[in-house]
Amino acid sequence: MSEKKKTTIILFSGDYDKAMAAYIIANGAAAYDHDVTIFHTFWGLNALRKDENILVKKGFMERMFGKMMPRGADKMGLSKMNFAGFGPKMIKDIMKKHNAVPLPQLIEMAQEQDVKLVACTMTMDLLGLKQEELLSNIEYAGVAAYLADAEEGNVNLFI
Repeated sequence: MSEKKKTTIILFSGDYDKAMAAYIIANGAAAYDHDVTIFHTFWGLNALRKDENILVKKGFMERMFGKMMPRGADKMGLSKMNFAGFGPKMIKDIMKKHNAVPLPQLIEMAQEQDVKLVACTMTMDLLGLKQEELLSNIEYAGVAAYLADAEEGNVNLFI
């Protein structure tokens, strides 16, 4: 019996459409019985943020980052044609008409398929994000942990 294939994805982008692509690929790979890791770093961490405001002690700059970044996957903008927030609404309406799964549900599906969702601890420190502000059932690690997964990866993507 052959060893399970591995897929790793670095989600660097905070764009709704790019995060959606990452999660579609991750769910597809998991359905094909791959061990899948999504390493969320920099703006990609916004996909793991909870929708609600969580009160945690932060410094001034950390609070500013928190206010400027979208709170949760559903609030992320598009990479192109964002149109001051109208673009995401338009694409979500089109997705609904075509029965496409929205990003928050793709994230839930990934968790149900045991996709390893990892938040980059270094970036969390830089942006002032706390574990309480992120989704439950995720892991926290640095680049060394990602590299250990990627080293054995059959598919390694940077999105």
